[in-house]
Amino acid sequence: MQASAAQIMFGNLRAPGPDVEVVLDLSRLVSRIRHPTPTGVDRVELAYARELHHQIPDQLSFSAVLPTGHYGRIPAPRTRRFLDGVERLWTAGAERLPHGVQDWPRLLRTLALVRPAPVPPPQGPRVFLQSSPHHLHRPALMRAILEREQAAFACLLHDLIPIEYPEYARPGGDALHLRRVRTIAALADVVIANSHATAHSFRPYLEEVGRADTRVAVAHLGLEPARAIPMPAPANEPYFICIGTIEPRKNHLLLLNLWRQMATERAFGSQGPPPPRLVLVGRRGWENEQIVDMLDRCPALVGLVEEHRALPDDRMRALLAGARALLLPSFAEGFGMPVPEALALGVPVLCSNLPALREAGGEAPEYLDPLDGPGWRRAIRALADPNGSARAAHLARIAQWRAPSWSDHLSIVLDAIARAVTR
Repeated sequence: MQASAAQIMFGNLRAPGPDVEVVLDLSRLVSRIRHPTPTGVDRVELAYARELHHQIPDQLSFSAVLPTGHYGRIPAPRTRRFLDGVERLWTAGAERLPHGVQDWPRLLRTLALVRPAPVPPPQGPRVFLQSSPHHLHRPALMRAILEREQAAFACLLHDLIPIEYPEYARPGGDALHLRRVRTIAALADVVIANSHATAHSFRPYLEEVGRADTRVAVAHLGLEPARAIPMPAPANEPYFICIGTIEPRKNHLLLLNLWRQMATERAFGSQGPPPPRLVLVGRRGWENEQIVDMLDRCPALVGLVEEHRALPDDRMRALLAGARALLLPSFAEGFGMPVPEALALGVPVLCSNLPALREAGGEAPEYLDPLDGPGWRRAIRALADPNGSARAAHLARIAQWRAPSWSDHLSIVLDAIARAVTR
């Protein structure tokens, strides 16, 4: 049998013994049943459910904290129906109803599926596994859940950005996330970091509470299994794509100012090809007044910048597949999932020179300082030419890149759990 990337990187990995029960928390997905467009954290929780069911079907159970505050188990048959419904909603739900209109019959059916059942007594070692930050800001609730389950605690840590960069978070977001991180540091027996950068940032919080020996495993986020996607219609003109919530951390303002500059030069008779289009995919977030003002009120961007606040998965992937490049000029990232998503489709990537993004993309992207406007402009112009040397160089690097898999990710997670329950 061919070794997986995880085995090559970390040696022989082992799964928990057959007597170990893994209880996967689905609170995040349950809390998001009204939303047809998933966030990155939503996708991770669904991927955990699907891949764990593939790897340890007889040892896996499901639970959730409901919007009412009640905690309980969700029987496996109802969980599978719930997850199937979530995927159907993400695939087509964003376009099925007008914006803001709720499908109440579907919501009521979903709530019936996730109604909590009692927690059975353990028959052996038990591990409570959480892949989202949902309810981690409530340490008393987490302690109560772990006591009720009589379980060890394993948790995926996505990032520490609201703490390290409070200026990019909602007001009070740094204090809220600090409570989550301190809950993980105080209670977790296993911490899974999505990058070495995240693990490095988290270590001081373990030391702060005298738990520096807590197991911290690094497992890069995986990609969903490849599916056939509708081929994008040939574009009349080249376009670039930026995927992510419209918030200051993502640095959309750099791109909008570059596009306004290119449009203005063209209007005043500048030589050369016309500016490419810019496609933005992501909902409007917070603290983004300047960005929104440019999107809504800048005449130079009309017809050049296209905004999609909610797209079904297949349409978003088709748009990404047809782009000249993905642009990700972020100031901070925990991992940067759009980078491997683009590379897996053979799409060049221009992104910020951040440690987490270098982990996500390896040698394939072109890395730029997020404040280097002239550098971004030159790179964009070079990739706008479909036959240019810049595109050929990108494609050559992409050919050497290996896509991360959820199988590898969860193999590392299960190995960390196995070592925790047997030490």
